[in-house]
Amino acid sequence: MFADLNKHAVRPNDSISTLYDYRDALSGLARFLSKEVDVFNRMTDLEKSSISNRSSKLFTLSSIKNASKVLLRKGNKDLITDEDKLLAYEYWSEVTQNMPDWIKAKNKDLMTYELREQYIHAHGVMLQAMGNIGADILSNFESDWKKRLTKLSTIDWSRQNKDWEGRALVHGRVSKARTNVLLTGNYIKQHLGIPLNDIEEQLEQKLHS
Repeated sequence: MFADLNKHAVRPNDSISTLYDYRDALSGLARFLSKEVDVFNRMTDLEKSSISNRSSKLFTLSSIKNASKVLLRKGNKDLITDEDKLLAYEYWSEVTQNMPDWIKAKNKDLMTYELREQYIHAHGVMLQAMGNIGADILSNFESDWKKRLTKLSTIDWSRQNKDWEGRALVHGRVSKARTNVLLTGNYIKQHLGIPLNDIEEQLEQKLHS
């Protein structure tokens, strides 16, 4: 029986692993945020690592974990302190307050499938990009990072915005590849008035070459 179980074992998806792994500090952080950040609490699928077209959810537990990992610049085995939890909670709460469509979806004033069909900010690439951006903004703009995030509400998140092609979109399809996450973050950074680092500058030049 032991041999059969190991031979035919199916590895659980990342969200399931995160939900039930009580030894991993980053998984614990993701569970905490999914409960405490208001929009995450209402709009997170705890058991799937991808969102189906007709799902009523916007986020996955694994995407919250991955985005928060880069936000806090943590490794897989690093400890998560209470201060880390509070900082991540503050950051994501502030982000969500400046995303009116997320709040409308939470309040059921907007259908989630419509968001996914028509907008970039309803996909994991945006959440991952905001994790990267948060790491920079929290360390470099300690005094006014919340004020800078208010400009999120002025970004045109529509797929019809041609600026997303080559960034969040590749031939019209959403991509979560690392390069696309960084290029999506570049566009958001430019709107928030945050300078790009050397790697981001190089990707930007390549995009426009």
